Amino acid sequence: MSLSITDLTLTYKNGVKALDNISLEIGKGMFGLLGPNGAGKSTLMRTIATLQTPGSGSIHFNGIDILNDKMSLRKILGYLPQDFGVYPKTTGEDLLDYFAVLKGISSKSERKKVIREILEITNLYEVRNKNADSYSGGMKQRFGIAQLLLNKPELIIVDEPTAGLDPAERNRFLNVLREIGVDNTVIFSTHIVDDIKDFCRYIAVIDKGRILLHSSQPDALKNIKGKIWMKVIRREELENSESEFHLLSSKYNDDNSLTVRIFSGTDPENGFTPDEPELEDLYFITLQSKTKLTENNAIQKN
Repeated sequence: MSLSITDLTLTYKNGVKALDNISLEIGKGMFGLLGPNGAGKSTLMRTIATLQTPGSGSIHFNGIDILNDKMSLRKILGYLPQDFGVYPKTTGEDLLDYFAVLKGISSKSERKKVIREILEITNLYEVRNKNADSYSGGMKQRFGIAQLLLNKPELIIVDEPTAGLDPAERNRFLNVLREIGVDNTVIFSTHIVDDIKDFCRYIAVIDKGRILLHSSQPDALKNIKGKIWMKVIRREELENSESEFHLLSSKYNDDNSLTVRIFSGTDPENGFTPDEPELEDLYFITLQSKTKLTENNAIQKN
């Protein structure tokens, strides 16, 4: 089970190059696509989902030429877009039944069986008789997963699915996604590093329509091991640290001091101590690499 994207480009009528020669290989399991807002994540997701046509390039999934055989891909595709709405005054169970009919499940008994299984997987069985438009944000996102599972998809795409969810709902949603990701190819697009840190072994970072990094997390983190340093400073020292070092992040402590993390290939001294690299460090380094880094080329080549 493999998704192969080769030399994909897409330029809008206003001249903006939304996708710039993108190539990716994505296997079974959960794959994380990280990037800031406006990086091209949603454009790439919509293109893979056959909702947009690129200017050039190719996409193949399990022998299907997606750009030339869209219907074959749609039969095995599950897609949860960034904005997912539900019909008002319709129960979750009835709405899933309606979607199941649209997806070609003609047998009423089969629909009932499939819907029950999916409601239990997504932890929505207890609220199946409530109107779907009364669901909380997290329940609606889980309902989005439920509807995409109706056709037993082999390729699942979820675009910024945790935006606006509270921590408890976010964890429920991610656990559901992890469960269904065991036997399928799942592409998880987000700008939130914590969403994929513990769920996606393989990741890519995209910005301005270009893939800046494509690697497994362990291999990518190995490349910056020994180059991450941390120090607790006073608030008034932050400006000097920003100008003197390659600052990656700063976080307030309870005493109003700041813990700063920097990237440096050599010991910066000045009280800095080495620290283990984290995915957030890697993300910031990768986004800044085009303008600030010369010692990080190994990351971009993976």
